[in-house]
Amino acid sequence: MLKWAIIFAIISVISGILGFRNTSSNTASIAKLLFFLFVLVTLVLLTLGFLGIGMVA
Repeated sequence: MLKWAIIFAIISVISGILGFRNTSSNTASIAKLLFFLFVLVTLVLLTLGFLGIGMVA
């Protein structure tokens, strides 16, 4: 998920440099959404790991 956020951020920067403002804005929004979703999932999994809830070997 973080990989896709980075890809969309790069696309946003490139399209911003080339002057495609709508594409740049849309891809930046997608990159932000994916990044915050990644952070949320990471925090949930870390919390579950610290609490000992989850997969047991």
